[in-house]
Amino acid sequence: MERTASTSSKDLIARTRPFAAQDTARSLWALGSTYAALVGAVVLAVAAPWWPLRIVGGLIEALVLIRCFILFHDAMHGALLPKSRWAKALFQVQGLLTLTPARIWNDTHNHHHANTARIAADSAGTFVTWTTDQWRKATGAERLGYVVERHPVTQLFGYFTAFLYSLCLQPFVKNPKRYWTSGLAFGVHVALSAAVWHFFGLGVYLTAFVGPLFAAYALGTYLFYAQHNFDEVAILPEASWNHADAALEASSYMRFGPVMEWFTGNIGYHHVHHLNPRIPFYRLPEAMASIPELQGPHITTLTLKDIVGCLRLNLWDPALKRMVRYRDVQVAPGT
Repeated sequence: MERTASTSSKDLIARTRPFAAQDTARSLWALGSTYAALVGAVVLAVAAPWWPLRIVGGLIEALVLIRCFILFHDAMHGALLPKSRWAKALFQVQGLLTLTPARIWNDTHNHHHANTARIAADSAGTFVTWTTDQWRKATGAERLGYVVERHPVTQLFGYFTAFLYSLCLQPFVKNPKRYWTSGLAFGVHVALSAAVWHFFGLGVYLTAFVGPLFAAYALGTYLFYAQHNFDEVAILPEASWNHADAALEASSYMRFGPVMEWFTGNIGYHHVHHLNPRIPFYRLPEAMASIPELQGPHITTLTLKDIVGCLRLNLWDPALKRMVRYRDVQVAPGT
């Protein structure tokens, strides 16, 4: 039987709709200033006369790449310049160059939004989360696969695991007709990588190409993981699942300072974004400040304590109604 959202859920979503109206001038400024910052960072990473400055340029480039991704992300949700043909073409090209081809991104990310906090749903577009009972019943090989997918090393190497493999190589191999753009993105990336190394040398390759990409995708992969995997997260029973509760109970508010809010495009307001993904990133703080129900979120940070705590939580215990560690679950010998 098809389940419908509660009246309160529908009402809360309706109250976010005024904030889903974009300001075209503000969107254009965000786009222009972000790309200008990216060019400046790349120039610093390539041409600074002192190599420590090149490393600084590369780190700034990595952070600006995250903001570039947020612009792409919002455009795919229809929240940024949705009626502009040139903007659509621009973001299609950006997606190819940054290993997020539009088709595979939309297919997996829209699935993620529609199924956040649902154990029964397919894990496409997100990190799989098992219940303690699923862990007990799984084979050793299945458990190993689960551990590897959620392991910190997998997130650290998100450039290869989440982007080159999961968004490009894997979908192209599985369905080349539908995901030909994923294959194109992979090929273009390999060609660009070889060209940068050949024409500019190993130093520039490390400081301005692979280094920033590695750092950006490691942080981006962790942010995606952490904003749905934290101490107070709630995985909702299927019978009582609704979109608003999933947004508020299974998406965090990651508290940043103003500088990191700029670089991350306000993605820390993740509970607001999940409630209504058509709100442009620059209006998320406004929506949170205006709607009382959004002002008591589950808060996470990038402090070492929160990061370690987040990475240690891996299984949902329905009885305790919280995430637990692997070692907290008793498994029969030999299973």
